[in-house]
Amino acid sequence: MQKILFYLLMLTSVLSFAQEDTTEVVDYGKFGDAEGVKRYCNQKVINQLPQRIISFGYEHQGGFTMPGVRASASSSTVQDFTVNQVSSLRAQVNIPVISNTKIIWQVGANYWASRFNLDNPGNNSFAQALNSRALTTTGINTTIFKPLNEKNFLIVQASADANGLFKSFSDISSDAITISGAAIYGWKTSDRNMIGLGISRTYRAGQLLHVPILFWNKSFNDHWGMELLLPARGHVKYNFSTSNILQLGFELEGNQFLVNLPNSQNGKVFLQRGELKPRVAWDKKLTGFLWMSAQAGYRHNWRFDVMNGYDARETSQRYFSSNLGNPFYFNLSLNLVSP
Repeated sequence: MQKILFYLLMLTSVLSFAQEDTTEVVDYGKFGDAEGVKRYCNQKVINQLPQRIISFGYEHQGGFTMPGVRASASSSTVQDFTVNQVSSLRAQVNIPVISNTKIIWQVGANYWASRFNLDNPGNNSFAQALNSRALTTTGINTTIFKPLNEKNFLIVQASADANGLFKSFSDISSDAITISGAAIYGWKTSDRNMIGLGISRTYRAGQLLHVPILFWNKSFNDHWGMELLLPARGHVKYNFSTSNILQLGFELEGNQFLVNLPNSQNGKVFLQRGELKPRVAWDKKLTGFLWMSAQAGYRHNWRFDVMNGYDARETSQRYFSSNLGNPFYFNLSLNLVSP
């Protein structure tokens, strides 16, 4: 069994500081040189969604078609399958390690396991593997929020994930590991607006990409606002109250997965899976710091390419590509949030 320990540095939060008492005029000349109190911006805007510390959820996708699955490495024949449903369990933990006015450092772990239920996988080795084992992503991450002054900040994030159709931990190897990260420089112009620009290394679309990032959290008034981290996700939200929030938007999810396939070119292939999810989400406080989240939307297939090499892109390295059907989905989760 190979260890999977990596780093990560990303999003984190909080920081505001004291104000000087100016009710009394003081002659600082009596005491030598005076030093002002340096103030720092924090990571939140007014009416922002609370940050999740611990989250457990279940996701269900309806039935859809899976066409064009290659029968074997020695055959160019392709087969069409029907997926009855995809059921997923999701969990996430994010724990602050350091939280003060000068820096916030957070570390976390995540788990996402999807079970594909095929109508009849037959003798197709890839369909059999997908039907018999969970497509799993599990990993660690870290985020740093570093305020530079009252208006400027840095966000640095990194994550390492093990991804694949695993029978046991012994199936995990370096080929299953993907490394992602992001860095953002931003401006907090008011308590209702913060914006940043950066760059990201990501597998969210199923394939390794290096893309620019737009980070923008803004509250237009006491009810309307938006939270963007483009191109990964973006939502417009309506606050019925500070504990009852409706969102409309999307998220792009995915990764590259190792699949051990004995009859393939090297005994293994790599599934590059990306999903675009337009959705409506409702977040509601149940009691104390316990919140419920419900999502409903449409899972659009961004990429479902099976390749013969790690991070492969060329057509010559493609084992097959399937244009999956696009079902509706729903997601329910319970979340312990920060104050």
